[in-house]
Amino acid sequence: MEPVKVGIIGCGNISSAYINGCRLFDMLEVTAVADVLPAVAQAKAAEHNIPRVYASPAELLTDPEIEIVINLTIPAAHAEVSLAAIAAGKHLHSEKPLAITRADGRAILQAAQEKGVRVGCAPDTFLGGGLQTCRKLIDDGAIGEPVAATAFMLSHGPEGWHPNPTFFYKVGAGPMFDMGPYYITALVHLLGPVRQVAAMARASFPERVAANGERISVDVPTHVAGTMQMHAGAIVTMITSFDCWGHHLPRIEIYGSAGSLSVPDPNIFGGPVRLRRSASNEWEEVALTHNDEVRRGIGVADMAYGLRYGRAHRASGELAYHVLDVMHTFYDSSAQERHVTVASSCEQPRPLPPGLLLGTLDR
Repeated sequence: MEPVKVGIIGCGNISSAYINGCRLFDMLEVTAVADVLPAVAQAKAAEHNIPRVYASPAELLTDPEIEIVINLTIPAAHAEVSLAAIAAGKHLHSEKPLAITRADGRAILQAAQEKGVRVGCAPDTFLGGGLQTCRKLIDDGAIGEPVAATAFMLSHGPEGWHPNPTFFYKVGAGPMFDMGPYYITALVHLLGPVRQVAAMARASFPERVAANGERISVDVPTHVAGTMQMHAGAIVTMITSFDCWGHHLPRIEIYGSAGSLSVPDPNIFGGPVRLRRSASNEWEEVALTHNDEVRRGIGVADMAYGLRYGRAHRASGELAYHVLDVMHTFYDSSAQERHVTVASSCEQPRPLPPGLLLGTLDR
């Protein structure tokens, strides 16, 4: 089977993870990179031995061999770059979030439908061994009917470690839009789409100070807390925060009629996965049923398999738009001081079959 050639636009902090992750799959071939800073693209190509470097993203989009474009630009540029890739007839996989606004997210999906190309979006961590094992346990009835869940992402923000932290405090980021996609995507994967949200949000501090002394004005909420009710009925308590120096909260737990499930960090591909059954007083660690050696790029590989074998891909644009819509609904609920029904929905992603060898996916 001829591999799908991939071009990457945006050669920043996360691009190496994508390049290395894509190279785990023979179905993918990363052939080109581009960045608004040509020297950055040149350095990335040299670091990873990528054959073609383009002077601009627009030039990369003229390459007739590239089938999938991976958009790794900052959130504020996602819509512009994604729409340009679609207009050039390329299938698209975007870093999260799909877009900053609902209108831009809808425009991306509409443009792709009209052009006959696919849209995918990060995160694809739900395709890793940890979250796939959790999905299998839930589907197999290990905790009975899911009735509730918790999801907590609390830190004191990225300004202490990230080389360019300013955008984390601008529109399209903050803890909800930066880390919320991992948690909400994982929950939709495990429990299905979200029906309703009730939330509160605030920007706790007007300014942050980066490790290099740069002062960053805060333009988005930095502490967001609320509840989601899923269409299937489970009620989820969720907090995302950049205002917390430390905590003892779990990342994600699912509570069912016959047991509880401790879900691993949704920002990684592995475990541990822990289960407490109703008949036991102890948590047990569960062996992973799926491969945990995959990396960022498995969602791109899943799209490539879909292209070659004519099936749907799992990290879909519809899923990403629903997650975007849910995140905005947290803000809407806080601003309106009421429960808000989520306008969109999506299909719960199909689980991966267990036992796949590293570098392969189902047909």
